[in-house]
Parts: sequence; structure tokens; C-alpha cells
Amino acid sequence: MYADMKYLASVVLLFVVSSLAVAAPPEDERPNILFLFADDWGKYASAYAKVDGKDSINATFSTPHIDSVAKRGTLFKHAFVTAPSCTPCRSSLLSGQYFYRTGLGAILQGARWDPSIPVFPLLLHDADYHIGETYKVWSPGRPRDAPFGGGEFGYEKGGSQFNGFSQGIQRRLGQQQSLADAKQGMLSEVRRNFQAFLDAQPTGRPFCYWFGPTNVHRKWIKGSGKKYWGIEPDDLQGRLPKFLPDVAAVRQDFADYLGEAMAFDAAVGVILDMLRESQQLQSTAVFISGDHGAPGFPRGKCNLYDFGVQVPLIVSMPGQRRGRIVDDFVNLMDLAPTFLELGKVPIPAVMTGRSLVPVLRSAKSGWVDPTRNWVVTGRERHVATVREGNLPYPQRAIRTPEFLYIINFKPDRWPMGGPKTVTDIFAPTEDALENNTFITFGDLDASPTKAWIVQHRADPQWKKYYDYAFAKRPREELYAIATDPDQVRNLANIPAMAMIKESLREQLMQELIRTADPRVTGDGSLFDGHPYSSIPYEGY
Repeated sequence: MYADMKYLASVVLLFVVSSLAVAAPPEDERPNILFLFADDWGKYASAYAKVDGKDSINATFSTPHIDSVAKRGTLFKHAFVTAPSCTPCRSSLLSGQYFYRTGLGAILQGARWDPSIPVFPLLLHDADYHIGETYKVWSPGRPRDAPFGGGEFGYEKGGSQFNGFSQGIQRRLGQQQSLADAKQGMLSEVRRNFQAFLDAQPTGRPFCYWFGPTNVHRKWIKGSGKKYWGIEPDDLQGRLPKFLPDVAAVRQDFADYLGEAMAFDAAVGVILDMLRESQQLQSTAVFISGDHGAPGFPRGKCNLYDFGVQVPLIVSMPGQRRGRIVDDFVNLMDLAPTFLELGKVPIPAVMTGRSLVPVLRSAKSGWVDPTRNWVVTGRERHVATVREGNLPYPQRAIRTPEFLYIINFKPDRWPMGGPKTVTDIFAPTEDALENNTFITFGDLDASPTKAWIVQHRADPQWKKYYDYAFAKRPREELYAIATDPDQVRNLANIPAMAMIKESLREQLMQELIRTADPRVTGDGSLFDGHPYSSIPYEGY
């Protein structure tokens, strides 16, 4: 009987261990690295409903494939990008450095890549990884000026229509396809592109694949969230952040945004299924994230509030404990050294990011590394021609568990570009505001939400939302996260907060000086004067 009990105990122990971790490869084996990175996708996935609560936006829709990765691995509650604009964010991610250390990679329009800056995909390639990408990696162009992407590394033989997912669905429905067939038709492109990459993988070599669709970036088919994904806009009532008007037009716009996140999730499912079919899933480290917050919504993309810089980060890798939720603060520049450590490649000393491998291999949930309790974010220039002199809107911020502190270095400038057309002389039409980003406030993408706020700017009931979106900002902003999670009450001028503000300012400045931020250690001319200084100002 004792032998039977001993056998039963060993079976139970084996079951428990297997339920906590995926099968680990041999110690000397390097994992595949799958990076699923959606353009303009903020922290919106149903896996986050578990930490955000049943009243959150994340409880109103479903991303089952992304959630499955979270169940097998680690969900990070506090992941941030270094900059809420695609090019500087990606420059930071590729280089493992703060965006402001990447030269002209730190801006959107006019960006140039300095080839002397090491980037993780090419370092992995030099270490015998099979590398490749589909869709978007570095936004100024592929392969010209690109640190990685295009040419021999690009896999889009199946096409690039997925980037306009809702438009493709609409077109297929017009051809009398069913909704289910239309979706499968769009997803088949994802399968063909990834299959081409797998077919090119040399035997015995690990891979690093970057899947970077842009469908979550505007614009989408209006009403597609409900029509194509069953997301009921009115389910968002009472759940939107406080800086967005809780009206039908905005709820529908946000539902459409979530629909594109569901389309991305469907593509994630295709790729995971293909790895299972090829028997490579168990040897693959899967990383899922986005490059900044939502486009076309105030305080999202191009802003240092959480809505602009906080993103999802969900990771599953061989040997990792299952179902962990981690509180550590993470910056996406940490991914480059993480990928290199997984690939057993030396991490260049120039990288300011820190590898997440120790956090990922820990068995702990909650706070794993006590030193990871803050991040620094920033912004320079998004669209070049939205301010006189084609100047940027320089900002830096530090986010801790308790506070968000922001410095606006040039508070006399318009944060979203100038209000050229928002005057009594010329009132832009709803159609123009929904479809032409540059008609006014060009650093905020055209959208139904932008149109609604601009058109209701004179109504006393709604004016505060216009100010949240477009008004000039003071030099310093300070927000208390516990009582003001949406960051709408600036405490910077309250005497009782002076010591906290000064402490955060000092901590932020020390990090900017330590890492040689040109905005702080120089005169800002790198970002202010080049290369768009000769372009005629268009009057925004």
C-alpha cells in the first residue's frame, strides 16, 4: 500500500509541475523568438480584465488567443513604451535604448537611422538565428533607412491586405462572401506569409520572427466593431476614461478600435496554430505587445499619460511558470536585451534597457524585482508640419506606482499642433475631421471622436473634453494614480505636493543626464532644427 501511495504521490507531483511550466528545452538550446507587435494597440485584451476588474473596458470583448499565451506564461501589469509615436518607439525597441539616444530615429517625419547603432534582430542574425518580419517594423520605410526589415528579411509573399482588415472584410462581403468566409480569407494571408518564413528556416537553426500588422492603426470601417465582432458600443457606457465624452459616437469609435484588436488576436491564433502544427510551439518564446496607445483618441497616441504610453505585454517561453501576473514596471526597450540573452548573444554596453529574463524565469508573481518600480517616457516630434517652424513638442515623464510626473519643456507650443481651422471663419465639416488628420491639430489622428469633440467645443457641457485634448499645458504636471487613474487632475501647483514633485523631478533629471538625453544635456537643436526646418509651415 505504501508503494501505491508513493506512486500516487509521484504522479500528483508530476501533474502539478507540468501544470506550472511548459516543457523546457535543454540548457544549451536557444529558443525561437516570436514577437507579435500590433501598431497603435494600447493595453486592451480580455486577459487584462482579470487585473482591471469586471467594470473595465477589457471585460467587454474577447481575445482568446492572446489570453491563452497569458495562461501559459506571464502577464505584465505595468509595461510602457519609451515614446508614444511609432518611429521613436520602434527605434528604442530595436536598439534597446531610450528613444532620445537614437539620433534622428527619435522623431517620426524626417527620421533617419544611424547604422552604427546595434539592433537585436541583426545581432541575432549574426549569431545564426533565422530572422524575418511581416508588415511593419521601422516606419520610415523598408528597406531604405531601415535598421531591420524588407529585402531578404521580409515575408509578405501572401500579401499585405490584412493591414486594412475591416476594409478587406467589407470588400469581401460585397462579393457575397459570408462573414466567416471573409475573415478566413483575410487570415489566410497571415498563414501564407508565416508559412513562407517557416519554409525558409534552415534545419537546426532557431528563428526570430516579427509579426507587425497595422490594422489597429486608423482608419477602420465605421461600425465594424459591432458588425464584424459583435462588440456592443453601449456596453462601453460608464467604462471610458474620464477624458473622453461618454457619448454614442465615441463609444462606437472605441468599439471599432477593440474590433481591430480582436482581428489582431485572430491572427495571433493562426500563427500559434501553425507553430503547433510544426511542433515548434514548445520551443518558442512568445512575446505580445503594442507600440503605444490608441490613435484618434485624446491623450492616447503622442501623449505621456498612461493612455498613450502603457501597453500590453504578455510572454510565454519554455520552462516558464504558468499563469503569473507581474507588477514590475517594464519599458519595451528591455525587450532587445531580453531577446539577446535568450539567444545567448552578448548584450552591447550601449543598451540602456535591462533584460527581463530573470523576471520571466522567476516563479514569483506580484513584484519580482523591487528595483523595477519606475519608468521614464518622452516625446519629441510626431508630425513635422503642425507647428510654426516645424518644431517638436518636447516632453519627458517619470511614472511610479503612485505618481505620474511630466515636464513640458516648451509649454508655449500646442501639444497636438495648432488649431488652424478651428475658428469662426472656417469650421471643418464632420467628414473632414473624420478623414483628414491635418485639417487641424495634426498630431491627433482623424477620427469620429476627434470630429465630435471639435464640433462640440463651444458647448459648456463638453468644453472640458476639448481642453483635455487640445489646450496648451503647463510646464509641469503631476497626477496621483490611486485617486486619479485617468490623470485629469493636475496637482503640480498644490503646495502640499511640492516635495513629491521636486523629488520626482530630481529622479527624472538624474536619469536623463545619466543616459545623455540631448534635450537636457544639449540645446535641443538635434530635434528642433533638423531635418524639416526648410519645409514651409502650413499654418497649423
